[in-house]
Amino acid sequence: MPLIEDLLDKEVVNNPYPYFHQLRKEDPIYWNERWNGWVFTRYHDISKILIDNRFTAERIRPSKNMPEQMVLDMASTYEILSKWMVFNDPPNHTRIRMLVNKAFTPKAVEEMRPFMHEITDYLLHHVQSKGKMDVISDYAFLLPILVISKMLGLPDEDRDLLKQWSDDLLLLVFGAVKETNRHERAKNGLQQMVYYLEDVIQARHKNPQNDLITALVTAKEKGDVLSMGEVISTCTLLIFGGHETTTNLIANGLYSLLKNPAQLEKLRANPSLIHSAIEELIRYEGPSKAIMRIAKEDVEIADKEIKKGQRVLLMQNIANRDPEVFEYPDKLDITRQSNHHLGFGKGIHYCLGAPLARLESTIAINQVLKHLKNIQLERTDLEWQPNIISRALKQLPVIFD
Repeated sequence: MPLIEDLLDKEVVNNPYPYFHQLRKEDPIYWNERWNGWVFTRYHDISKILIDNRFTAERIRPSKNMPEQMVLDMASTYEILSKWMVFNDPPNHTRIRMLVNKAFTPKAVEEMRPFMHEITDYLLHHVQSKGKMDVISDYAFLLPILVISKMLGLPDEDRDLLKQWSDDLLLLVFGAVKETNRHERAKNGLQQMVYYLEDVIQARHKNPQNDLITALVTAKEKGDVLSMGEVISTCTLLIFGGHETTTNLIANGLYSLLKNPAQLEKLRANPSLIHSAIEELIRYEGPSKAIMRIAKEDVEIADKEIKKGQRVLLMQNIANRDPEVFEYPDKLDITRQSNHHLGFGKGIHYCLGAPLARLESTIAINQVLKHLKNIQLERTDLEWQPNIISRALKQLPVIFD
């Protein structure tokens, strides 16, 4: 297979593993002219860069080719995104994360367990008599958006609005570069979300509630608090990350099990395997395809010279199938031990929502196997969203008894 410069080529998007396995063998630190950056595919290279302070997460900026008027139009969007802690380095990242940790606690996550069971029971009961569903629209999307909405204290009936605004934003954040109007949609979607959140946050200042927004408003660390702009930006991050990634984790996980029916039946027969299964599903077909960093100085890795200011694309999903680290990397094994995947990142930017995502996917997948008998794919010609950063199916239609 010749090397393809277009990372969003349909063949590469729908089945990236043969292409990137070849790339790892031939040129594991590869300069992609079309993307204008370095593509990394080896586990150990990526693992080191994720904790290397010579590379920055501060990548929210207009592209060099962006017209001046668009730069001005997008200024407020980039301003909000630049406050997301995932796009900050220390010391600002450290400060914001410590304050958010005061609100987003393990106790707050664990308290959602009964609600997750209630929602999954309801959603599966609703589709059982139909004998079929689209896992994404009927199930995997609804659970995470309802959970993060409840945690934040937002009404259930606003979930479709939040989903639409978030979908518009992901076109920019996840690198859907083939969407010609992605900047306009991202700007409008984020603007509407901000207007919505401003009213909610102002209300919490006046009338505190037992929810995550109130906890963010009142969070303190050595006399420090989050500014209004930081609370708004953090809420947009939690809404976006709190449902988008988990939706794809649940959908990709179920898809992987359906493609490997022996593993599915092993889990159905022994639900206690769910914890090792979730880690393996993240490794095998995780929702986060890649992480982007920018070199803060000239850096030499192996025989390649990464220049200051150049972009690097760290292919997590490909690193998670590196045969130097994982035995039989293209095989799904829900009993795999010592599974040190990079699905949630590494270092100071390790995913804040990982415990919530693990709990939601654990409950969501076990509930499907418990309630839906003889579940199988309705068709196999499935397509994946053409994004550089995320791994997401467009649809996942299934049938069952």
